[in-house]
Amino acid sequence: MINYFSRLLDTITESVTSMDETVFRQLVDECAGVLERGNKIIVSGLGKNVPVCEKFVGTMNSLGQNAVFMNTNSAVHGDLGMVKQDDLVIILTKSGETVESIYLTQLLKQRNVDLWLLSFRPESTLTHEIPKQLILHLEHEGDLWDIVPNNSTTINLIVLQGVAIELAKRRGVTLQDFRQNHPGGFIGAYLNQLS
Repeated sequence: MINYFSRLLDTITESVTSMDETVFRQLVDECAGVLERGNKIIVSGLGKNVPVCEKFVGTMNSLGQNAVFMNTNSAVHGDLGMVKQDDLVIILTKSGETVESIYLTQLLKQRNVDLWLLSFRPESTLTHEIPKQLILHLEHEGDLWDIVPNNSTTINLIVLQGVAIELAKRRGVTLQDFRQNHPGGFIGAYLNQLS
């Protein structure tokens, strides 16, 4: 089993290091600009990317940064109302061919939003539809058939958490800010001891 985990970590490391750091910095810059203007960051995904999006939003909220999750399916049933002019929207899709994500992208392009793609295929319908894109290379999902969303969702989580942490640094979030937003649980109790 240790060999399996070692191969998994090697694959994840190779994928993360395939990231274009200039593009990542541009994404962070634009996220910071959106927040400074009083707008919000919206992440949208389906399936196994749903908890990834929710974790990013949870981290952002605990850091006092305005972020929300928009389920790609629910978007067309009224949740598009959360999208306001000049918000930044990140679409998560491994293939760039998810029908629901393509449809949502067409709708979002009719609005004045900063649209980004987080994906793993350099050539897809969505890489042609969304000019701003962070594309990572992924050798294998780490399952028996290279199809179960396993490594791809882990990598998406790593990348989005990196965005959240960079934004906290950039925007001068303090431990006191975090403490005010996280008064409960073990973390809240620990932080209360520090004051």
